[in-house]
Amino acid sequence: MTCRHLSLGRWGEDVASSYLIRQGMKILGRNVRTPVGEIDIVARCRRTLVFVEVKTRRGLSRGYPQEAVGMAKQRQILRAAQWYVNEQRLEKLQARFDVVAVLGDGESARIQHIAAAFDADGW
Repeated sequence: MTCRHLSLGRWGEDVASSYLIRQGMKILGRNVRTPVGEIDIVARCRRTLVFVEVKTRRGLSRGYPQEAVGMAKQRQILRAAQWYVNEQRLEKLQARFDVVAVLGDGESARIQHIAAAFDADGW
């Protein structure tokens, strides 16, 4: 992964975090590393723990950003989220898995928030 790629990713996560805060969510963590994977953003919205995968692109030549969250990535996020919930003892909260797609357009961004983009069947 290149420095330019990392910078784009960080910018997208900054944009996504600001967006989620404006939507009333409390950000609990960013780039949360677990022994089984990383979670871009962990947020809380009332009694719901929201695990957010952020995908950022500069253009659509490689498809829409959200298309990069395939089944393998979803499984990795589910495993990391399960580890996080157990470690933080947050079993009483409901979990939700969102995707925030950020499409950079110069200095501005187009954001698509897909709430409950996938579910936790089988956790």
